[in-house]
Amino acid sequence: MRFLHTSDWHLGRAFHREDLLGAQAAFADHLLATVRDERVDCVLVSGDVYDRALPPVDAVRLFDETLARLAARDVRVVLIAGNHDSTRRLGFGSALMDAAGVHVRTSFAAVGEPVVIDGVAVYGVPYLEPELVRAPWELDERGHTAALTEAMRRVRADLATRPGTRSVVLAHAFVTGGEASDSERDISVGGAAHVPASVFDGVDYAALGHLHGRQRMTDRVRYSGSPLAYSFSETRHVKGSWLVDLAADGTVSAEFAEAPVPRRLARLHGDLDDLLADPRHDAVEDHWLQVTLTDPDRPSAAMERLRRRFPHTLVLAYEPRGTDRPHRSWTERTRERSPLDLAGDFVTEVTGAVPAPREAALLHEAFEDVRAKEARA
Repeated sequence: MRFLHTSDWHLGRAFHREDLLGAQAAFADHLLATVRDERVDCVLVSGDVYDRALPPVDAVRLFDETLARLAARDVRVVLIAGNHDSTRRLGFGSALMDAAGVHVRTSFAAVGEPVVIDGVAVYGVPYLEPELVRAPWELDERGHTAALTEAMRRVRADLATRPGTRSVVLAHAFVTGGEASDSERDISVGGAAHVPASVFDGVDYAALGHLHGRQRMTDRVRYSGSPLAYSFSETRHVKGSWLVDLAADGTVSAEFAEAPVPRRLARLHGDLDDLLADPRHDAVEDHWLQVTLTDPDRPSAAMERLRRRFPHTLVLAYEPRGTDRPHRSWTERTRERSPLDLAGDFVTEVTGAVPAPREAALLHEAFEDVRAKEARA
């Protein structure tokens, strides 16, 4: 049986204010062509279909059209909600869509109930907000590992009633050892974000979503990555989907189907005059660019001058030579810090002291409460 494993479409997202809907539509065309040419039996979408809980109308229309085109080819689709998706909105009409071969799984309550396709049990494990599942599942521990461990216990329990059945799991999580990008939303507030790859032991293939770069955690546990680049940290990524063949004996083989690139990305670093004159940069004149200037003094009208040669310059930063601490933007200074860390920094700035243990616990509780409310909404 052949699957096409994809994830993190983030329909409706822009790239530094550049509209990507046309590029996302081109990916949908590529997806349909791959399904046709490679004779795919089932498309797996491992979460983050949309970029936000209330997606723009055009993004919803594109997704609707893509599902209709897949259904018209009699291709089965299994998709789950990611941390960017609204479970209620994405899950609307899922019972009706089942009849068309489009299986939307957004509720933790249905974890362990597979879609059986040509003898393969496909289990959808949507993004699990730890505080939302802790009480219903009576978990002793908090965090993502506890939640996903219980989800996989339920999967294995069902699989034990189906001896000899091949199995696939879709999940949206941060697996230990995975390489993150700047464009992924932090999920650490609900407990330690990382979960071990071993949590997926016992299934034939785990189709992961959340991280935006394609990655092979093991031969049977993979991230497809996002179909488009959503940050300059993804400049060297190869985007696309995994074509996964699951043999009758459970053997797995996979090859990568590259997706079209709407416009390539590049980063430039140097003095403004040098960048404008250096012929080595001819090849990136049509790229989306992130430019870091190293001039000792900030040049005037730098963006305007850059765009005369590099019309698609999107991000401009400064790191002057000769300074001990180069200037960094707010985004760069906070990139590796979670919202909880930033709240703690604010308390330190205001009070002159790091948060006391009780204050830190209150901040953590407040963030988890907000995340839980967002998830319920």
